[in-house]
Amino acid sequence: MIAAGTLIGLAMPVAFRTETDRTPIAIRTTVQAGLLLGAPQVSFTGVAWRDYHGVVLPYSADDGPRDAGDDLAKGFARTPRGALLAAVHIVVRANVRWGPKVFEPTIEEQVIGPDAEALLVAAREAYEELRGDRPDGDALGRGYVVLEGFRWQGYSPAAASVDLVSAGPGDSEVTVRAVTRVQVQWQGGDWRVVGPPGGTWAGSAAPVESTDGYVRFPGGGA
Repeated sequence: MIAAGTLIGLAMPVAFRTETDRTPIAIRTTVQAGLLLGAPQVSFTGVAWRDYHGVVLPYSADDGPRDAGDDLAKGFARTPRGALLAAVHIVVRANVRWGPKVFEPTIEEQVIGPDAEALLVAAREAYEELRGDRPDGDALGRGYVVLEGFRWQGYSPAAASVDLVSAGPGDSEVTVRAVTRVQVQWQGGDWRVVGPPGGTWAGSAAPVESTDGYVRFPGGGA
């Protein structure tokens, strides 16, 4: 099963896990603060929630993804909602859980920045560590994570930064949560995720007790 942290802790040795016994960190920001102009309201009217291997994700006919073939997700609108949906879909698909047919093209084509290559290397190593005796290339199983909420750090048509809260089963059937900062930039006609520092989400994630202070995802996400 996938523990919280979880939605985003894609390159960690234990898929989707965050160390929940440590002191919450000051989450680092790599997108230039000057690019982020505000924290816009996002409507979920018209958004459909669909299962993606156990994780329920939001889809919008207007804001994307417009192309969800081959288990991938591309084509997001240059809008606040498009940026939010891109952040969610890209980090989920960058997870080793779905196998290299999904995480490799996602990271190679939709993750940018100086740490993108390190993220890909870490994901490949984590996949090999976790697949056991499964055939090379197979998925590792379903996800057990719920998207609970988000909070903007800032948005502009060029870049955005958003904190995502996810929850999942921890030890002793206790639900654990984590907040992870995800940054996106508009490049090549689509939103792309900025690779986390050092190629690991550990420096961008922290435990969180509740969704207080965050915008809750409606019905399908939570």
